[in-house]
Amino acid sequence: MPELPEVEVVKKSLEKEINNFTIKNVKINDGNLRYKVKKQDINKIIGLRIIKIKRRSKYLIFFLSKSFVMIVHLGMTGKFFIVKKKKFKQKTSFYYEIKNSSEKHDRIIFFLKKNIQLIYNDVRKFGFIKIIKLNKIKEINHLKKLVPEHLGDFFNFNYFKNYLIGINRKIKDLLMDQKFIAGLGNIYVNEILLLSRVKQKRIINKLKNQEITKIIINTKKILKKAIILGGSSIKDFSNSSGKKGNFQQHFNVYGKEGLRCNNSGCIEKIKKIVISNRSSLFCSKCQK
Repeated sequence: MPELPEVEVVKKSLEKEINNFTIKNVKINDGNLRYKVKKQDINKIIGLRIIKIKRRSKYLIFFLSKSFVMIVHLGMTGKFFIVKKKKFKQKTSFYYEIKNSSEKHDRIIFFLKKNIQLIYNDVRKFGFIKIIKLNKIKEINHLKKLVPEHLGDFFNFNYFKNYLIGINRKIKDLLMDQKFIAGLGNIYVNEILLLSRVKQKRIINKLKNQEITKIIINTKKILKKAIILGGSSIKDFSNSSGKKGNFQQHFNVYGKEGLRCNNSGCIEKIKKIVISNRSSLFCSKCQK
């Protein structure tokens, strides 16, 4: 599943390639996504201009002319392709390979000016596309329940410490809870906790103040680095400019079960456990 840095790179790619373009037509090959895409809703945006594209947590928000908004969540396997005059697909992020993205999974095709196509491709169809009026955006449950993101000033020691009062949970579960802070997923939580030297199973009300500070600092540090480097993926990536997303080359723990810990002076091997049905990788020496 794409996490915050992946979706941010999609947003940046789309902004560069299709901002201010007009949607000339839309073809629904398969509207049976998480929520059914209805033709009468899609028809509302034909002829509208893409004014700007924003990201909120893992959601993409397309602001269109005539006060319409298109909200997109990529789910597990959702992705956008751009097709230009030469008719080959161009990726907009790094967590998938074009060769594994069959045309039969091209669910929605947006036809833009200059013969450019924006294709929404989704193998498992867990993503969704919703069309709403701008004045209804604050009523959308997906967005109104989101709390501030890790990159903002709101995510600080006082917020973290106050949130812990009366809560008895594992630190990994807390960091992945979108009601606590928006945007993190399994890959980055593994990396953050290794760098902070905190084990995933630690109960949050047992965390020391200095450990909380480390988690906050390392969360911001890793997310910023991942966005700069183009995000992360186990697979190859080229964004719309052909630049590879290579944060995966900087992983310290994710996908490294059985390999030696990267921390200086540590010879322990990375181990794997399962927490809340998700793989959790850690160093038993460095993380306490």
